Amino acid sequence: MKISQADGNVCTVSTTHKHKTVNSGESKIIYLEGTDCAIKSQASLSAYTSYRVGGAAEWYVAPRNLEALQASLEYAKEHELPVTTLGAGSNLLVSDRGIAGLVISTRHLRHSYFDPQTGQLTVAAGESIPSLAWEAAQLGWEGLEWAVGIPGTVGGAVVMNAGAHNSCIADMLVSAQLLLPDGTLTTLTPAEIGYSYRTSSLQGSDRIVTQATFQLQPGADPAQVLAATKQHKQHRLTTQPYNFPSCGSVFRNPKPYAAGWLIEQTGLKGYQIGGAQVAQLHANFIVNRGGAKASDIFCLIRHIQHQVQENWSILLEPEVKMLGEFQAAC
Repeated sequence: MKISQADGNVCTVSTTHKHKTVNSGESKIIYLEGTDCAIKSQASLSAYTSYRVGGAAEWYVAPRNLEALQASLEYAKEHELPVTTLGAGSNLLVSDRGIAGLVISTRHLRHSYFDPQTGQLTVAAGESIPSLAWEAAQLGWEGLEWAVGIPGTVGGAVVMNAGAHNSCIADMLVSAQLLLPDGTLTTLTPAEIGYSYRTSSLQGSDRIVTQATFQLQPGADPAQVLAATKQHKQHRLTTQPYNFPSCGSVFRNPKPYAAGWLIEQTGLKGYQIGGAQVAQLHANFIVNRGGAKASDIFCLIRHIQHQVQENWSILLEPEVKMLGEFQAAC
């Protein structure tokens, strides 16, 4: 059995601060009543996305426990603010114009519990998927080896049905705990979540994943599980670009084709708009070569879609989630 809890004392339940507003230069900081959780205005989101692009959140908060998350949601409800949930920002493209309303980051919701009696792993939404894969391997628990290259958190993986190497979250999920807009909690099974390829009914909904329970297989030789995990990681490193910021795979694979193959056959490898480029190593990746804007990436996505449709009569569907307003014309 192993229990871990994130350190830190930001956005935890406390009686230190009452609801008050503090001005700091051009921004404001609002402390939520009953917590020391700070909601900040005009917070740049580029540092919170793997693309390293995007404008500011009108309001931003990063709670570290469930109570602070509920308080943040209640504040948004009281002030009629639309809510956007952000995990590790690894499968997102945030507009240069930013995001209106309250952006709630779940990246600091971290705890994990390995139950040797059931072989189940219960983890909070902000836990890193690759870190969990390594942790499970070191314990000799099989089932997460494939996920070592998934650059995201548990919450995002549950919502998007993250997958690789013919495995996915839906195959191993036992249940997911969700926070509803009214502040109450509910627990859903994979069947109730309605999974399909790289998506679920949670995508685009106003329900927030707070934690998930996965079924693993304990009792294996840690050395063997570590070796398999390392093999998966090495495969990702040799076949996908990690030397520049990206969001991972940009498009869903339109079976029986692979999106990357279609893009490569269309001759778009290396094609560039501004600082955004179709990766030379894997054509289903768009990388930020430096100084890219979200609009560069957006326009490159639209250009790829147009060219592939012209050549193959197939409209590629983006896997990356776009947040905020984008210009329709490029």
